[in-house]
Amino acid sequence: MTAGTHRRMMLVAHTGRSDVDITARKVAATLAAAGIDLLASEGERRELGLNPFEPADEGPDATEPSIEMVVAIGGDGTLLCAAEQARPLSAPILGINLGRVGFLTEVDLDDLDEALQAVVDQRYRVSSRMTVQVRVEHDGRFITGGWALNEISVEKGSRERILDVVVEVDGHGVSAYGCDGVLCATPTGSTAYTFSAGGPVLWPGVDALLIAPSNAHALFARSLVVSPESTVTVHIDPDGPTAILVCDGRRAHEIPPGSRVHVCKGERPVMLVRLTEQPFTDRLVRKFKLPVHGWRDQRH
Repeated sequence: MTAGTHRRMMLVAHTGRSDVDITARKVAATLAAAGIDLLASEGERRELGLNPFEPADEGPDATEPSIEMVVAIGGDGTLLCAAEQARPLSAPILGINLGRVGFLTEVDLDDLDEALQAVVDQRYRVSSRMTVQVRVEHDGRFITGGWALNEISVEKGSRERILDVVVEVDGHGVSAYGCDGVLCATPTGSTAYTFSAGGPVLWPGVDALLIAPSNAHALFARSLVVSPESTVTVHIDPDGPTAILVCDGRRAHEIPPGSRVHVCKGERPVMLVRLTEQPFTDRLVRKFKLPVHGWRDQRH
């Protein structure tokens, strides 16, 4: 933001919880005391007594974003919700963790006062995170699409049926298998759903696409890490059941048998606010409570 620019920020919160309400009001009061407006969407602004956000001020001709950042109060799910608001605004997201793990969030509640002062003083940096985008075709026609910060998953639509797929990279078949689903993830998403499916953890600085089958029945069903320039295609058996396309676990679409799901690197990233220079390694150890002291420390 340039000097003299009126500062405006947007709030996205997991409302309906007393701790979220208390934290949101504290954030709003602190920012207001510094001359910063905190705005919110219709439902949240009524519950928290904030002014409404009017997206009409945003546009391709704007010299700079009218929203400096989006403040997300909750857990990783709330931050993914905030990403839907922040991405088209080209605004970074500051995650305040009131969830469980909160891997994507930057601030724990104990550090809130210090974090808000850093925001007021504009002592923060912005980290760019790769996204993925998806295009679904059936009989040569486009039927739906979307994007995700974490992952795009193609899942079986029926609990009783296996999803039979062929996975291709740049138009070349890699493997066919029956499975519960196939995930195409970013490095950011490697610590989320894909991690639970047995995929590897990728550092955010690795520019790549991650493919991870879920509960696959096949001799070769390993996770794959491919070039960010590649296109991953999941071809769904035309004689099988309907599948479900899910973006970030939030936006779901039914897709018919025989569809081809094309996934590639997203054209627009999501930006995250960072207040410290904490390495990703330290974040991984802290959030997952990994043991870093072992047999070496037992020697005398």
